[in-house]
Amino acid sequence: MPTWISRGAPLAALVALSACAHGYSTAPTPAPLNTLTAAEQAAGWKLLFDGRSTAGWRGYKLDSMPSGWQVVNGELTRVAPAGDIVTRDQYANFELQVDWKISVGGNSGIFYRGSEEEDAIYWSAPEMQVLDDAKHPDGKSRLTAAGSDYGLYPSPAGVVKPAGEWNHVRIVVNGDHVEHWLNGVKVVEYELGSADWTARVAASKFAPHPHYGRNTIGYIGLQDHGDQVAFRNIKIRVLP
Repeated sequence: MPTWISRGAPLAALVALSACAHGYSTAPTPAPLNTLTAAEQAAGWKLLFDGRSTAGWRGYKLDSMPSGWQVVNGELTRVAPAGDIVTRDQYANFELQVDWKISVGGNSGIFYRGSEEEDAIYWSAPEMQVLDDAKHPDGKSRLTAAGSDYGLYPSPAGVVKPAGEWNHVRIVVNGDHVEHWLNGVKVVEYELGSADWTARVAASKFAPHPHYGRNTIGYIGLQDHGDQVAFRNIKIRVLP
């Protein structure tokens, strides 16, 4: 036994050292991308993207999926001008998880409880901003930076990963309560319809739009803002 290993060392540590000495790792194998574990299935999670097709999605105000969104290497990717896309199903109360990766200087977003009364989904749906904070002008304001509730509630700096790296999102929408989580950090929390929210909307570009943030059920949407962006591991759990 090497002198730097205590005789009281835990068995797991000794096993790991032995494994390293023999050239293999004991680290747990990560779950395959775009799949659900048995525990997730038991907890009621559902995949919104299987890594192989765009089934379950369509263009905003369209019946079909725009060709500018493609599955590339198991990622739902905006590769050419296409417009925003939405889920075919609508959701009221839910927990959503998504991984995203943005190009340098890129901009996109994740919408929730969207509807189709107007020409753009962002006039009805709140948006969690997807952004390269370092290179896009929106990164200069925390109100429009990555993780923010776009234009209304700011996110803290230093949480988003750089362009080209994967970020993990968790969005909770339960009644009027909303949470944005980015890379394991809760970056935004607010109450739809509260006095604070109402005042912020009234002072924003969303003020003239009566459906903004008012839907109790709606579509999940992904934004085409003119830049390449990729999404994977998109899963949702409906809440009571």
